[in-house]
Amino acid sequence: MTRTGQDKQKNQDSQNSRNNRRDQDKPDRQGLVLAAGCVLWRHPRGGDSTPEICLVHRPKYDDWSHPKGKLKRAEGTLAAAVREVFEETGHRCAPGAPLGTVSYLAQGRPKQVSYWAAEATDGVFTPNDEVDRIAWLTPEAARDRLTQPRDRFLVDALLTALHAI
Repeated sequence: MTRTGQDKQKNQDSQNSRNNRRDQDKPDRQGLVLAAGCVLWRHPRGGDSTPEICLVHRPKYDDWSHPKGKLKRAEGTLAAAVREVFEETGHRCAPGAPLGTVSYLAQGRPKQVSYWAAEATDGVFTPNDEVDRIAWLTPEAARDRLTQPRDRFLVDALLTALHAI
């Protein structure tokens, strides 16, 4: 390939890469919104072996859920999940096993949220406009407190993943 041909190919590759990054941030052709989150957990104080699970309360919706949010431009799903955990809970985390995907309609558009197990490593929660409080709960209490039944299987998926370690 000539130098001019190589330059044209590089320009085309660069344009394709930019288009692919832009497309990640947009809904797909069917209007699918991509999001990611984590089932954030920690070892409880006092030596109990049952993990505690963090749920977030969003005052805008008055609901309890796992930390999650939409992908930003050129952001991968796992990176988005870790970012959302920090933004919503103030905690850094060590991501682990993928736990599954939840699909539903949000404001009339299909939304797909990919989830991972994530162990809280450090951090302090500060209430904000998006999340006004968090709760560290036993798995049973977390299942009961989750507003959306579709999110409850993620608690069991986390427990299965932790037992596989």
